[in-house]
Parts: sequence; C-alpha cells; structure tokens
Amino acid sequence: MKYHDSIEKAEQQMSMAVKKLQLWHLPASPINYAVSYEYITKKNTALNAAIESQLSLGKKLDDFFIEENYRLFILGQSKFRDEIIDELEDVVSSVENNSQKSSKSIENLISTLDNNITNIQSNDKKKVIAAANKIRQASQSFKLHQKKLAEHISYTRQKTIALQVELKEARKEIYMDPLTGLYNRKAMSKHLDIWLTEDPSRQVAAIVISVQQLAEINQQFGHLISDVLLSKIAGKVSSYVDDSGLPIRSGADEILILLPDVDNGSAIEIAEKIRLGVEKLRFISSKSGIRLPQMKLSIGVQHFNVAENANSIIKKTSRLLADIQLKHSNGTT
Repeated sequence: MKYHDSIEKAEQQMSMAVKKLQLWHLPASPINYAVSYEYITKKNTALNAAIESQLSLGKKLDDFFIEENYRLFILGQSKFRDEIIDELEDVVSSVENNSQKSSKSIENLISTLDNNITNIQSNDKKKVIAAANKIRQASQSFKLHQKKLAEHISYTRQKTIALQVELKEARKEIYMDPLTGLYNRKAMSKHLDIWLTEDPSRQVAAIVISVQQLAEINQQFGHLISDVLLSKIAGKVSSYVDDSGLPIRSGADEILILLPDVDNGSAIEIAEKIRLGVEKLRFISSKSGIRLPQMKLSIGVQHFNVAENANSIIKKTSRLLADIQLKHSNGTT
C-alpha cells in the first residue's frame, strides 16, 4: 500500500473507498478507485479540496473531473518531469565542463606564448628552435581540443533540439486537456500567477460556456460521438480567441475563456460571436448518417481581479452558468 497501512486498516479504507464510489454514483474503475482511496486517506489535501469544492457546487463527480484530478494530484507528471530535468542537467553539465576545458586550453596556449616570446627573440638558435617547437605543440593541442569542442557543441545542439521537442510535448501533457486541446486548470493557475505578477490590479473578463445538449447526445449516441462534438466545438471556440486570451476546459461540458484587460462590452460581444458561430455548426454521424441536433450554448460573462485563484473563478462562473440555465428552463431571459 502507498502509505504502508496495516492490513486491517487498508482493508477498511478499501471498503470505504468502494462505498464512497457508490455514493458518488461512479463505477469502481482503477482511476475512480485510486481517486476515492486517496480521498479516504485524507493525506492529499489538494485533491480533497478539489472534490469538496465540486460537491459544494452541487455538481456530480463525472469522468472528466475524476480523470483531470487523477492526473493533476495523483500522477502529477512527476516521473516525466524528473526525466526531462535529468536530461537538461546532463546537457548543462556537459557544456559547463567543456567550457572549463576550453578556458584551460586557451590559458595554456597563452602561457606557452608568454614564456617563449623571449626565447623566440634570442640570438641563440637552439633556444629559438626549442621555443618554436613548444609553441607549435601548444598550438596543435589547442586546435585538437577546439575540434573536439566543436564536435561536442554539435552533439549538444542536437540533444538540445530533441529536449525542446520533449519539453513541448511535456507542456501539452501538463497544461492541455487531451480531448479538446484547450488549457486545463493547472495552466489557468499558472497564467493567473503571471498576470498577477505583471499587474496586481489587472482585471480579467471570464466567458463561461456550456453545451446544452451534450449529455443527451452522450446518452443517445454514446460518449465517442459526444467527445467528437465537444472537440469540434472547442476548436470553434478557440478560433475566436487570440493569443491574449486563454480558453480552458473547466468541466465535462463547460469551457471558460479568460480575457485580461477586456471590458465588459467587448467580452459580451465576443461571447455572442462564439454563440452564433457554434450554433451555425451542423453535425452528421459518419457511421449512421443521422443528422445530430443543433448545438445550443448557455453563456455568461463576469469580471474578476487576477488575484482570485482558479478554483474561486471556476466556482463563481459555474454558479453564474447554473443561474442562466435555470432561467432558460423557466422560460425567462
């Protein structure tokens, strides 16, 4: 067991974890069980806080939420990061060692030149020949070392390029939602910290979006179809956000867009363009040829100070979205 519990205690916690899954209406899959067991032990405070925050909103713990928090708080991508860091340390260490060797080689050449300049100018032919030989040997040694250094620099450059590719992929795993290609909560927290450092008084507009029929599509056509639809919709939403904005998958069928330094009127205008753009999309199942229902969005806009953390913003925008959906269900605008 991860925490080296006694057999009796471990069995109790295993039983409690299964019961908790039943309470959450989740199947006892390996990932669900791992999250539930971690929650029961109460030793992963960040995971427990995320779960309790979700439950406090009256929202169920769905597959998206469980998998995201499993990656974030249990896997943590630590092993992959450690491997990357080890590789980077090797490259840096190698460059440093060769830099020191190059400096030493240059010092030796300069020292040899200094020590033999007088002999080169001597009238004694033997001293001149001996000095010239020493300078020649020092020069040849220097050239040989520089050649080896150039070869190693070429190798290091190739290694660095390979590491840059790996780091790019690592960033995707750490900061991107694998289904939609949107950012995740970890990326959201990172960007909020950066914006806060740049300007503590900065305001950020938040556009929160929910795809209304996604749950029905999932039930009627299966999760593969609903996943494809969500991915297509996410791509459409992203097309309306330039590099200054941050599109985030904040829930199973929810997308949150953060727009720093954007006023309320502009944010509402962007939200309306997104709504119209998505609702113009038409989808047909390639397998059955059935035309799928038109996608409708629930959209809300709020403003926050960048000092607020990611969980607080998600909680408030989810409540805003719930209020909007309630008004729609009651037939009000």
